[in-house]
Amino acid sequence: MNQTDVVSRERAVTGVDSHAAKTRIMILGGGFGGAYTARHLETLCKRHPDVEIVLVSRDNFLLMTPLLFEVCSGTLDLRHCSLPIRAFLRTTRFGEAAVQGIDLERRVVHVAAHGSSGELSYDHLVLALGAMTNQKMIPGSENAFTFKTLADAFLLRNHMIECFERADVELEPKRKRRLLTFVVIGGGLVGVELFGELTAFVDEITPFYRHVSRDEVRFLLLQAGDRIMPEIDPKLAEYGARLLGGRHGTEIRTHAPVRAIEPGKIHLPEETIEAETIVLAAGIVPNPVVAGLPVEKDQRGHIVVDGTMRCKSRPEVWALGDCAFIPAPDGKPYPNLAQHTLREAKVLAHNIYAVLNGRAPQPFVYDTLGMMGSLGHSRAFGQLLKVRLHGFLAWFVRRTYYLLQMPGWSRRLRIMSDWTFALLFRPDIVKIGLESETVLLFREAAAGAVPENRRTEGTSGSAEPFLGGVNGGRPSGQNG
Repeated sequence: MNQTDVVSRERAVTGVDSHAAKTRIMILGGGFGGAYTARHLETLCKRHPDVEIVLVSRDNFLLMTPLLFEVCSGTLDLRHCSLPIRAFLRTTRFGEAAVQGIDLERRVVHVAAHGSSGELSYDHLVLALGAMTNQKMIPGSENAFTFKTLADAFLLRNHMIECFERADVELEPKRKRRLLTFVVIGGGLVGVELFGELTAFVDEITPFYRHVSRDEVRFLLLQAGDRIMPEIDPKLAEYGARLLGGRHGTEIRTHAPVRAIEPGKIHLPEETIEAETIVLAAGIVPNPVVAGLPVEKDQRGHIVVDGTMRCKSRPEVWALGDCAFIPAPDGKPYPNLAQHTLREAKVLAHNIYAVLNGRAPQPFVYDTLGMMGSLGHSRAFGQLLKVRLHGFLAWFVRRTYYLLQMPGWSRRLRIMSDWTFALLFRPDIVKIGLESETVLLFREAAAGAVPENRRTEGTSGSAEPFLGGVNGGRPSGQNG
């Protein structure tokens, strides 16, 4: 294969030429770290035509992950908490592709997209590939839902509505209890926020189901440690535990390590809990591509970089966000939080620009402004510098902060519209199916569904158990 063929093939994969005669800064990952690093570099390098910025991501959108909980509860439209990368960036060359590997010796990235694969060369490489749910810590974790992507939120919401639909016609008490038991494994910030939003979501949709009582719905939050949210101020964690634990049908268990997960079952040291819905939020691990690189890593697999976010053994490689161990002045790593990643991106962009111009990069130093979290039902908690907030005020501050972080007023207005409607009306219970008509027909055939005109008197029966109510399940007092 000659060089022309190679270039043509790489353009077919990502739309990017691998052999451009410019200094190429290759950014892997389209999350906060990757997208904002590219945007800052665009500003810095706008008068440098000899510098090319390339971003490769498996998705063509930037996801505002702190708002993912509200997508699951139906408060936000799933498109409104994301932004197209092509619209967010101006001059960066973008390629939607999966990163399969990195050859540090040859300075090339192996990518695959649209049924093809290829290599992209780089002069500077920025690793912003993020992390994924740790499914190796608990045996059987593949049987639980994860909560990292838009698809995760979408599938979990669909599944919960499906559980209510099935429970509304279920006559056997044990099966109904299992359908209405929801378990979140992991009492960190993500697990607690998800737990709070899901309980609020269920409170809103239960009146639609005539044969489901809120007393029958059970929520459990399982935490292996001695308290939930160990990463935040103890008093705020205590407030969150008290608020969530006081809601109807909720239970928070500490010192409750999960030994194994089976379909519909959670095994604790001295008990087995049956639940149709199990969500794993018990920790994250770096992207497998990062974990496989032959560079120094910490015990969790994060790339160890110096204070400037530069790889110690490979000065052309930089890393930030969830896949990096970035030391603070005291030697401890900075936490994997969105507010840190946003600021890391700015400093990293300036450091690369400095190196391109023969200057020394500067270390990243940042004092946490605070932490915030949602608890559902217009309640939240937060700590801004040394000021603790909780309740409605914290909820309002949290929403305002993340609204202002969303680029572009068109997205901000859409989010404000969603939030306003959510305050005035109940969330809908539309379960959006993703199956094609052919798949649905096969499923009905497998279930023994027979067209009405082919039924005989001997095979027909009462359909009454499958009806949610004479008014179609509409809650009393609710107008159309």
